Amino acid sequence: MNRIDTALPGVCIIEPKVFGDQRGYFMETYNQQAFHDLGIDTVFVQDNQSYSARKGILRGIHFQNAPYAQAKLVRATRGAILDVTVDLRRGSPTYRQWVAVELSAEN
Repeated sequence: MNRIDTALPGVCIIEPKVFGDQRGYFMETYNQQAFHDLGIDTVFVQDNQSYSARKGILRGIHFQNAPYAQAKLVRATRGAILDVTVDLRRGSPTYRQWVAVELSAEN
């Protein structure tokens, strides 16, 4: 796996190694040790999946204050999404700054 840091500290892109041949492909999407080796020590305790039936669907802001805060691991398995992260933590040095990444089934 490869880690690409963004302009917001703590927000990064994880590129898995994809092994493809004429049958299709295989990739490991999560490995606790590999994430640890990349400096990501978050323990993911829940896995969710959403489906948007048509283009142009806008999903809501997902924000929780402690002790309910959750790290997010986002990927697109079909089509493409624009994933936008905004720092909404008042008092943070990056408050109101944002990054956007297009995630797709291809990347």
